[in-house]
Amino acid sequence: MALTPAGFLTIDGDSLEYKWLAPQSADAPTIVMLHEGLGSVGLWGDFSEKLQQATGAGVFVYSRAGYGQSSPVTLPRPLDYMQREALDVLPKLLDAIGFKRGLLLGHSDGASIAAIYAGSHQDHRLHGLVLLAPHFIVEDISVKSIAEIKTAYETTDLKTKLARWHKDVDNAFYGWNGAWLDPKFRDWDISEYLAYIRVPVMVLQGVDDQYGTLRQVEIAQEECYCPVDLKIISGAGHSPHREAPGATLDAIAQFATAALRDDRGLLGRAA
Repeated sequence: MALTPAGFLTIDGDSLEYKWLAPQSADAPTIVMLHEGLGSVGLWGDFSEKLQQATGAGVFVYSRAGYGQSSPVTLPRPLDYMQREALDVLPKLLDAIGFKRGLLLGHSDGASIAAIYAGSHQDHRLHGLVLLAPHFIVEDISVKSIAEIKTAYETTDLKTKLARWHKDVDNAFYGWNGAWLDPKFRDWDISEYLAYIRVPVMVLQGVDDQYGTLRQVEIAQEECYCPVDLKIISGAGHSPHREAPGATLDAIAQFATAALRDDRGLLGRAA
């Protein structure tokens, strides 16, 4: 399909908000960005534009169902909602946008979804993964911080702030928060997918990440047979692209240069 700069895609009956930043050349690859558990197209800020400028690639950003201006979801979310997104929705979305070659870049929940997809699909179009603060297992620190943000959502102006980015903010918040705080979710573990990833992986983690420890990074290094490039970002917590955007963007651009190189040279980088 011919993508307009912004609009909506219909996947499995859901209307999904998207933004498309065209590449600097017609044969350049595409970077598909997968947002965090409370994210959306808008919450990436200008990082998607900076990524497009730094790489020359096309950048496709979308809000999953339940987020941003996309269709709401039925609550409570199933506890395997990330697996469902990776196995059922993302393959159809990549086909719908005419994805031919490129990277998946995910943050938090989005990083987990990207890892599940790459570990369950031997997709020749995929040349690499960029995982910002991924979750492969549930840690005590994750549950503690997610419980604290629930209190903040219900007692401070956090709901008002998030409502700027989501047309149904309760649907977005409780869909994510309710799943992670369900006692049964403590058994959630997607590390089995990592051994089947066949493309280079970059993992970026903030030193002060309040939602996960370096154990997540260790799991990637232990389970992946593919190359894993690790970048620990100082001065950053769970959102290094917002808290240390320069260092994060530089690391991603360098990784993309290597992952997207072919015998004609790097097609994704600006001349």
